[in-house]
Amino acid sequence: DDEDVYHDDQLEFDSGFGNVIVVDNLPVVPREKFEKLEGVIRKIYSQIGVIKEDGLWMPVDPETKKTLGYCFIEYNTPQEAELAKEKTNGYKLDRAHIFAVNMFDDFDKYMRVPDEWAPPEIKPYTPGENLQKWLTDEKARDQFVIRAGTDTEVLWNDARQSKTELVYKRSYWTESFVQWSPLGTYLATVHRQGAAVWGGANTFNRLMRYAHPQVKLIDFSPGEKFLVTYSSHEPSNPHDANRVVINIFDVRTGKVMRDFKGSADEFTIGGAGGVAGVSWPVFRWGGGKEDKYFAKLGKNMISVYETETFSLIDKKSLKVENVVDFSWSPTDPILALFVPELGGGNQPARVSLVQVPSKVELRQKNLFSVSDCKMYWQSNGEYLAVKADRYTKTKKSTYTGFELFRIKERDIPIEVLELDNKNDKIIAFAWEPKGHRFAVIHGDNPRPDISFYSMKSSHNLGRVSKLTTLKGKQANALFWSPGGRFIVLAGLKGFNGQLEFFNVDELETMATAEHFMATDIEWDPTGRYVATAVTSVHEMENGFNIWSFHGKLLYRILKDHFFQFLWRPRPPSFLSAEKEEEILKYLKKYSKKYDAEDQDVSMLLSEQDREKRRMLKEEWEKWISEWRRASEEEKLERQKLRDGEASDEEEEYEAKEVEVEEILDFSEEVLFEE
Repeated sequence: DDEDVYHDDQLEFDSGFGNVIVVDNLPVVPREKFEKLEGVIRKIYSQIGVIKEDGLWMPVDPETKKTLGYCFIEYNTPQEAELAKEKTNGYKLDRAHIFAVNMFDDFDKYMRVPDEWAPPEIKPYTPGENLQKWLTDEKARDQFVIRAGTDTEVLWNDARQSKTELVYKRSYWTESFVQWSPLGTYLATVHRQGAAVWGGANTFNRLMRYAHPQVKLIDFSPGEKFLVTYSSHEPSNPHDANRVVINIFDVRTGKVMRDFKGSADEFTIGGAGGVAGVSWPVFRWGGGKEDKYFAKLGKNMISVYETETFSLIDKKSLKVENVVDFSWSPTDPILALFVPELGGGNQPARVSLVQVPSKVELRQKNLFSVSDCKMYWQSNGEYLAVKADRYTKTKKSTYTGFELFRIKERDIPIEVLELDNKNDKIIAFAWEPKGHRFAVIHGDNPRPDISFYSMKSSHNLGRVSKLTTLKGKQANALFWSPGGRFIVLAGLKGFNGQLEFFNVDELETMATAEHFMATDIEWDPTGRYVATAVTSVHEMENGFNIWSFHGKLLYRILKDHFFQFLWRPRPPSFLSAEKEEEILKYLKKYSKKYDAEDQDVSMLLSEQDREKRRMLKEEWEKWISEWRRASEEEKLERQKLRDGEASDEEEEYEAKEVEVEEILDFSEEVLFEE
């Protein structure tokens, strides 16, 4: 896959002029003003990148001895040339001179446009493959992808048979990592020339490529319509910031819908993760699965774009003084944003909920004496938890509380929750998917406590209530089942992979286990199975375990240099909530079919066990007969060694006691002399 991503586009870079720009609409000046104009242009363009020696050329009309109104500028790198075009195209030198900047290579491209229009060739329609066919698996299994060494494999989780089944395997399929799209339709791979997506009915074919040299990170929109790619390029001047290129592609057509270019400083505000200080994802998607809006945090603003025209809503950013973080509701076009405390506490911190596209503020909450804040949305967008770290009155220490927003209720009521011991450090927080409960790991002890809360009290008064607290657990991470109800309380890193499978409905532990040195835990999308993995951050025990939801180890696979384990996501069910309730009501009727299938599998496994035992017995008997044959062949030799005794039967031998005298030591001493 190291072939050029787009052959036609690649030709444009082969001319060797990718680092040259043409600046048009310059003032036409006589020779005496030539140096002054050149100085102005050099000052503007040397701020963007390093201009090569003799890299600025302004042609002169041989007859009038005046400049021709344009110049050529050659930079050290194509990236600097592109940035110069991006930054100065449309630059207003004065009222009469607005720069028009183009890449030199573009002229060659435009010259190849034919003079006469020819209608495009209409290709016959060929129906595409069913990219969701894997969802129709008769055994209702799930797929996952693993990367180990140079191999990438897609496998079925055949848990009933306690094994995997290979779907597709390829060496050097990606140069850094693989990533499923959010609904599981595509598998994305990353290469030096760009990214690619793969899928198909029965195998993995390459469906589309996205040209982006030196791409480092990728991100899909929630509805899989768009793919965001990111790269960072070192400047020729070591004092300058890295140059960042972000492209947003249409996944199906491969067309660039919008690109963003600039210095890394422009993309480092807010968030964590990513590379070279850039928060990733730079653009966060909102508005549910329609992929209508995406937004970026800027200095004193949030830039919200809509995907119909890929331009800012109302052609301007949302101005929010000192905003440091924001997050979208997972289901609705609502932004939650956080502004920290200012002026030594004179202006309190605040959390605001803003409706998009109207930019109307739905709710605001001022927070006093706040040092830090983190926002957690529930998966249905029904609740928002704001974890606020507050200073004590002396400001020498902090304590943590939660502001709980009920998004779907009238006027969005807010409730304050403090732990029984409000000085407890919060280690982890997680909402129950699609549910009303949440879990918190808290405490300063080596074995912290875990508390469970519900947003519905026993009398359904709309008050938060505590369900239980589990004392002294070896856990520092929470992993809810996608279907809710069950949770894995995990002790990673310092706790060496302790696992507790807990039923929140019954408030009881179903099983405890350990996957020594586990680094990753991931539920399958149906909530039936859990994968725990040890990746190559550890040198030993690399591989993964598959567990049932109640904590039974089903099978274990060891793989050297193990890098990634990712379950293939499933799209949301087409069944209505009423239909799902009906299925649960009549589950016994539906389960008869599956019980019969389970029995067949059980019988098949029993048959396989019997066959295995039979083969072992045959092997044993074969081994015995071979030794008997060897014994027969050596009979005469044994007889010779026994001085003619013919019998091999032990009972025909006579045991005799033989006394053997042995001198252990001998010494001679002279006792006296005459």
